[in-house]
Amino acid sequence: MQTSITRPVFKYAVINFNWFRFVSTVNNVTVNTSETTQQLKSWEEIPGPSSLPLIGALHHFLPNGILYRTEGFEMQERLYKVYGPIVKLPGMFGAPSLVLLFDAESMAHVLRSENWMPKRPGFQSLEHYRKEYKKSDGNPDRITGLVTDQGEQWKKLRSMVNPVMLQPKTIKLYSTILDEVAEDMIKRMRSIRDEKNMIRGDLSEEMNLWALESIGVVALGGRLNCFDPNLPADSPVKKLIQIVHDFFNTANKLDFQPSLWRYYPTKSYKRAMKLYEEQENLNRYFIKNAMKKLQSKKRSENEKGILEKLLEIDEHVAILMASDLLFAGVDTAAHTVIPIFYFLATNPEKQKKLRDELLSKSDKRPYLKACIKEAMRMMPVVSGNMRETSKEYNILGYKIPKQTYVTFAHQYTSMMDSHYPRPREYIPERWTVDKDDPLYHGNAHPFAFSPFGFGARSCIGRRIAELELEAFVARVVQNFHIEWFGKQLKQYQSALNYVKGPFNFTFKDV
Repeated sequence: MQTSITRPVFKYAVINFNWFRFVSTVNNVTVNTSETTQQLKSWEEIPGPSSLPLIGALHHFLPNGILYRTEGFEMQERLYKVYGPIVKLPGMFGAPSLVLLFDAESMAHVLRSENWMPKRPGFQSLEHYRKEYKKSDGNPDRITGLVTDQGEQWKKLRSMVNPVMLQPKTIKLYSTILDEVAEDMIKRMRSIRDEKNMIRGDLSEEMNLWALESIGVVALGGRLNCFDPNLPADSPVKKLIQIVHDFFNTANKLDFQPSLWRYYPTKSYKRAMKLYEEQENLNRYFIKNAMKKLQSKKRSENEKGILEKLLEIDEHVAILMASDLLFAGVDTAAHTVIPIFYFLATNPEKQKKLRDELLSKSDKRPYLKACIKEAMRMMPVVSGNMRETSKEYNILGYKIPKQTYVTFAHQYTSMMDSHYPRPREYIPERWTVDKDDPLYHGNAHPFAFSPFGFGARSCIGRRIAELELEAFVARVVQNFHIEWFGKQLKQYQSALNYVKGPFNFTFKDV
C-alpha cells in the first residue's frame, strides 16, 4: 500500500516519461553548421537531476530530495530554478531520458524545425489497442487515428480531415446548437442547486456532461440528451456517458501509473481493451443512426456538418475522428471551464466587466475571449508540448541527439514575468490592450504560451473547443453571479492537469 510519502514517488516513476509524452494530445537555440560537434557540450553535460542505475532520478522524489512532493507546475518551477533553461530528466525503469526546455526561442526553433511531419508520442495503451490488439483489421498500414498514428499514416489522415475540421464556415454551423446546449446546461444547474446556490454533487462530473453533450453534437452528429434525468441505465447514451468517464481513468492507470501490462495482460489491461472496444462500438452505433437521419435530408454543401463531410470521405475516418474527439474533448473542456469560473469568481470586477459586455448584445466579444485565454494561461489543462527529434540539434550549446524526446514547459514559461508582467495576476486586459501598453500580450515571446500546440500537429479541435467555451461561459455569466469561498483552487497532475475539489462555488441568479 502506498503511503502519502511513497505515492508521489511511484507516480513519478511513470510520469517522468509518460506525462511529458502526453502533454504534447492539446528558447535560444541555434543550429550553426560552422560550429563543430567538439565545440558543443555533450549529452552527459546537460544539467539535471543525477541518475542511478535502473531507478533513474527516483531518489530525488524521496524525503530530502530536491523534487520531494512536487508535481506539475511546482516540479517545473523547481527544475528551472535549480538547473536553468534546459534540463535532462533521466529515464526510469527502462524509459528513455528526455530534455525539458524552458527557453521560448529554443522551443520555437525545435517546433518549427519538426513541423513537416512532427512525431509526437501518444497514449501507449490506446495505440496498442488500435495497432496490436485489433491488428489494424489485418491491414498494418491502415490509419488508426490522429492520437495514435505517426509519420505517413498520420499525415495522410490529417490531410483528409484538415479541410473539414479547420473550415470556419463549417464550425460556424454549430453556433446555434452549442448555444442551445449551454442554455440547457443552465437549466440543469438551476435544478441541481441546493439552498445555498451550490451545485449538488461533483461539479467536475456535471461539467463533463456539458462537455460530452457539446462535443457529441460534432462527433456523433446530434444531441445525446445527457441532461435527461430519466435516461434508462442501459440506454446507449447512459453507457457512453459512463464509458467516456472511464476512458481517461483507465488510460491514466495504464499509461501514467506503475503497471506491468506491457509485459503481460493484467486485469487493468483486459478491462481497458474491453472498454476501448465498447467505446468504438458505441461510436459506430451513434454514427449509423446519424447516417440514417442524414440520408433523409438533402442539404447543400454549405449546410453539411463535420460528421456528414467526414462520412463522405470514409466511414472508418468518421469513426476514428469521433473516438479521438470524445477522447480529447471531454475532460479537457470540463477542466478548462472550471478554472475560468474560478478566476471570474475571485476577480468580481472582471466578472462584472464581462457581464456588461455580454449584456450589450454586441456581436464582438473580445473580453469574453480574453477572460478564457487568461484563465488558460494561468491554469492550463495541459502542461506543454512534445516532439521526438528527427535530427541532431544544438540547443543552448548542448548536443541533442536524433530521436530524443524534447518537452516544452509552456505552463511555466506562460507564468514568467520576463514574458508577462504580473504573471500571477488574472488580467484579461493583457489580451485586449493596445501595443503601447506595458501589459500587451504581444510583448511576450509567441511560444511562451501555447494552449493548443503548434503547427501541423496543433489541436485539430481548437475552433470547436473555443466555440463551446465561449457559448457556455457567456450563458453562465449572463445568468449567474459566480462566487467562490474557501481555499484556493488547485490542480493535480495526471494525464491532464485536473482541478480538484471541493468546488466552493455559488451560482446566484443575476
